[in-house]
Amino acid sequence: MSIISTTFPTWLTEWMEAQGVALWGAADLSNFPAPLDQKGKEFPFAIAWTIPMNPKIMVSIQDGPNRLYANEYASVNNHINELSVALSAQIERRGFKSKPLAASVRTDTVNIKGDFPHKTVATRAGLGWIGRHCQLITRPFGSWVRLGTVFTHLELPCGPPIERNFCGKCMACVEACPAKALSSNAWHPGLPRREILDFRACDQWKKKHYFQYHKGHNCGICSAVCPYGLKVLKKMSDKT
Repeated sequence: MSIISTTFPTWLTEWMEAQGVALWGAADLSNFPAPLDQKGKEFPFAIAWTIPMNPKIMVSIQDGPNRLYANEYASVNNHINELSVALSAQIERRGFKSKPLAASVRTDTVNIKGDFPHKTVATRAGLGWIGRHCQLITRPFGSWVRLGTVFTHLELPCGPPIERNFCGKCMACVEACPAKALSSNAWHPGLPRREILDFRACDQWKKKHYFQYHKGHNCGICSAVCPYGLKVLKKMSDKT
């Protein structure tokens, strides 16, 4: 039986540093229905990382999305997709199968979700927890991030996963949601998304009120008011 190393391969650490990725890790997906490789075998591991959004843009959408946010959203997603393809190629070059997960692509339009939750990989990799707004919250950047994921057979040191939330009694996102789509329930691993978010109410509100921004895929109000994100902005102000 092989023994998984407790340190990341040097090439992977150097690659992440070269791309400017500050927060990343690996997740053990052995107990999850992970995507399949070309031979029909589930990927046992995944690499997760975050790309921060511009804090000044994020704080500007507390009353609703704007064009700057829509452009930032698209730009960061495109950057993530480019990194995902490049990282997958690096892994394949070293003889291991891999598969990038596209950023913010809905492959199930009925249930409004993609092929696999980026957030599941991120929490399993120890990057953060799920807030009451059903988004990943990280210590360095709050929830003002977009997520990248690459599945792989490359054995990596994983986690430890984060299995509790650190939102306390805060209800800022719940109170700010214009669609009233957030239940106020606190996340824990295994809690169904529907117990946190009424995703249809959220989707319908965005399409009705913000269709001009990526056909109603953008809102971000709940994230914009999150205290963990606002702390990032305060740190920036303190440095200037």
